[in-house]
Amino acid sequence: MPRQDRGQREPLPPGVGPRDNEPEAPEINPKDIPRSVRAELKSLPKELANTVAAHLVAAGELIEVDPERAYAHAEAAKRRAARLSLAREALAETAYAAGHYDVALTEFRALRRMTGSPDYLAVLADCERALGRPEAALRLVREGEQSVKDPAMLVELRIVQAGARADSGQQAEALRLLSNEIESPRGVVPKPAQARLRYAYAALLLEQGDRDAAQDWFTASARIDPEGTDALDRLDELNGMVLITDFEDDDDQDDEESTPDDGADDEDSAEVLSEIDAPDEPDGLSTAGSEEPES
Repeated sequence: MPRQDRGQREPLPPGVGPRDNEPEAPEINPKDIPRSVRAELKSLPKELANTVAAHLVAAGELIEVDPERAYAHAEAAKRRAARLSLAREALAETAYAAGHYDVALTEFRALRRMTGSPDYLAVLADCERALGRPEAALRLVREGEQSVKDPAMLVELRIVQAGARADSGQQAEALRLLSNEIESPRGVVPKPAQARLRYAYAALLLEQGDRDAAQDWFTASARIDPEGTDALDRLDELNGMVLITDFEDDDDQDDEESTPDDGADDEDSAEVLSEIDAPDEPDGLSTAGSEEPES
């Protein structure tokens, strides 16, 4: 009788094996998995939990640099653990980042049902906007204004609401909504949300052809949170990279005279902003438009 080959591997449990079109799960250090993620993965068999965790870690690391590949990893995780909210959330966020708004909408809806949280209403509304349904977006905004309490989330709702109005050809109303929110915030608004609000206002002004005002408001956004938006990049585009060139020339002159401090590089962004001749908070908010139209 032939001897049994003890080196032959047992077949993988259902759902663990990869599909032909999915990325390979990376090797990860268990210590890199957040404690909350490990706790939720305990409901899965160990090998399956490890595979899901690896895909989730990869999705989180790639979402900013390669959202399409991050989406592929999140999809692999969700296929194996569809009942876990963290897998659904990873797929929703990466789908949104990669521009798969139909998938993002489905997953964020599922998360809202699973958690009962109203915090998904702003991103749900934005998905509806991206899919060309501004009226559906406005309905979700109205629902959110009645149930959302967090000031940062209320700002997100207002930004989406203004975008939906602009999508519907109501640019003046969109500007009015954003200017009112800037002047009369609802609660103590965190700096990242303040920056995003001013960025949205600047972008809308630029779309309307008001280049100078847009520059002032991109500057205001960057002063509040230099890393939270790409306001500095937008300013570079508007100014033809003049600010960066001037700043580098100044550095060259300084190098001839003295050696900079060790921490000088950390202050580059702040010094670039100081070169911009604009007030911290621009005057002349546009309040064009009448009362908010019915919808």
